[in-house]
Amino acid sequence: MLLHILSSTPKWVFVLFAALLWLGLQQMQPRQVSLNRATLLPLPMAGLSLLGVASAFGNLPVALLVWLAGTALAFAAALQLQSSARIHYDATNRRFHLPGSVVPLALFMGIFITKYAVGVSIGIQASLAHDGTFALTVSTLYGAFSGIFLARAARLWRLALQQANALQTA
Repeated sequence: MLLHILSSTPKWVFVLFAALLWLGLQQMQPRQVSLNRATLLPLPMAGLSLLGVASAFGNLPVALLVWLAGTALAFAAALQLQSSARIHYDATNRRFHLPGSVVPLALFMGIFITKYAVGVSIGIQASLAHDGTFALTVSTLYGAFSGIFLARAARLWRLALQQANALQTA
């Protein structure tokens, strides 16, 4: 069965997996990045998770609301829990000095694996697309991934704005 699933998977899915894996592994290393580059990636990743909900459960509008609620709750929690202690922002050059982190890789793989597993599950048992419990569980998970991603970007923007304001008042 697994071999049939993998052989039926479009080739671009493996390319996307490899790209996300490579990108996540890159973020495990300390690096310097611009403000835009550091905060741009969460938007398409949140979009990918929203697309996952819409494509799998578009017939259940409550799934989109649950995704939004999951995103908001995870965003608020992650924003409170994440620390900026090891992140440095050079306001003059608009560049972050970021420590390596496994979190982006975990989020990339979480969204990818969830989307793949949901697609396979619905492909095997189409009735899952109309199953409220399945839809709400998956939508909450997608929302949690998105909220954490977006909170990481918001934390960087907040740090950049604080540093820019400190430079202006100095």
